[in-house]
Amino acid sequence: MTDAASATDESAGNPAQPGDVPGGGWFSPGVAGIGGASLLADVGHEVPSALLPSLLTSTLGAPASALGLIEGVSDALAGAARFGGGALADDPKRRRAIAVGGYATTAVLSAGIGAATAVWQVALLRAGAWTVRGLRVPARNALLADIVAPTAYGRAYGFERMMDNLGAVLGPLLAIALVALFSVKTAIIISVFPGLLAAAAIIYAIRHTARPRQRDKVPLRIRVRPILRGDLGKILGAISAFEVGNVAATMLILRATELLTPAHGAAGATMIALALYTAYNLAATVASVPAGHVADRIGARGPALVLAAGVIAFALAYGLFAVTGASVWLLAVPFVMAGVGIGAVETAEHSAVAALAPAGLRGSAFGLLAAVQSLGNFAASAIAGLLWTFLSPAAAFAYLTAWMIVASSGAPIRPSAPTWR
Repeated sequence: MTDAASATDESAGNPAQPGDVPGGGWFSPGVAGIGGASLLADVGHEVPSALLPSLLTSTLGAPASALGLIEGVSDALAGAARFGGGALADDPKRRRAIAVGGYATTAVLSAGIGAATAVWQVALLRAGAWTVRGLRVPARNALLADIVAPTAYGRAYGFERMMDNLGAVLGPLLAIALVALFSVKTAIIISVFPGLLAAAAIIYAIRHTARPRQRDKVPLRIRVRPILRGDLGKILGAISAFEVGNVAATMLILRATELLTPAHGAAGATMIALALYTAYNLAATVASVPAGHVADRIGARGPALVLAAGVIAFALAYGLFAVTGASVWLLAVPFVMAGVGIGAVETAEHSAVAALAPAGLRGSAFGLLAAVQSLGNFAASAIAGLLWTFLSPAAAFAYLTAWMIVASSGAPIRPSAPTWR
């Protein structure tokens, strides 16, 4: 049975079995298409993201508070959309349309920011783009589970995470190049092209996957309780503990900037901190596929063990951020460790949900995972920020380290049920 046929049977309600891909192969045109979409989409939306502060403050004359409000509202809408998008993605036919439409619409709305002439227009376009982006995430993740056999979930999701992280590296570089050639507004408008190519990549992936043989349309319902049963509920508990301690990477950049400013000046410290952040993204890019490979090789316990290893890497990184001094090389260690950690954790999260969720509820499971990620990240950044302000940066990172310790001990490493539903 080919991977496309496996997807067809699973969509019809027949459980996929290990070994559905001849020879254990996993890198199909469908996987390549979804990975390419993640890369191109990240390149596309990182350009307006990188240039948004300059557009708002320098071009449109808005205060810094406007940027914070716009980003905060957009992130909140994206989190809510991911949860709702999970229910939409439970239908195998519907998830395909949402994936294609989501990538295309996000590209157009994000690029439209370049044509905005007022702050309120930027706010509406950014909020719309991030809402649609949130809707497409569960659909994309569920679609990837349709394409590969369960024995290859780790490698497939590791590849997708690798391409996404690589896009986060290339996007800001493209923004710098475009601004050197054009204006900020023109650079943002041009970002529509990689975004539309991402939609084309998803279409390519779908064209290389058999159509689902779904007899009846899946009813649109948000279902949480069935997802939380058994091992999936346990591992989502561990993931929740991790996400409540998974602070935004901007706070790592802030820590480095504050430590390095006395010796290097504000401008020099900022440049070094951004270079360290690039190293973080490169480490995540490199770690993702090997983490997935290890998860597949270990078997049923693989995702939980890889998750625990990634969380431990975060615990060590945050501990170092709490005590490190103003040395570039000392700061590079926790940045790289955190990058390796996020590459392992995100791969494990996605492969665990794909393996443990009932096939008919995969969309909802991925939507719930995305909601946990969004809400957890918000809580982590908000509480750590308060501790940073009223106590010290060391106290903030000590708090985050404690959550990593809780999360590392919470994942079930011996599943009680088979990973293939």
